[in-house]
Amino acid sequence: MFGLSELAIILVVVIAVLAAKRLPDLARSAGKSARILKAEARAAKDEQAPAQDPGTPRVIPGEAFRREDTGDTGTGAARGGAQA
Repeated sequence: MFGLSELAIILVVVIAVLAAKRLPDLARSAGKSARILKAEARAAKDEQAPAQDPGTPRVIPGEAFRREDTGDTGTGAARGGAQA
């Protein structure tokens, strides 16, 4: 009398009619879940490859650089600049 596809259509219609009050809540819940999942995936990606702040010095293991203090005040007089 009825085939499998007709029974599936009738079942979907009956569920839609009986659950019409809960469909907006179900869609809202699915949207929240998708946003949370997206945020967690983004956080995990950022955690794996942390972005370097432009003001942070880059650390190179095994190499050390020492700045020598020359006592220069930055006026240029000690470097042969113009004298008054």
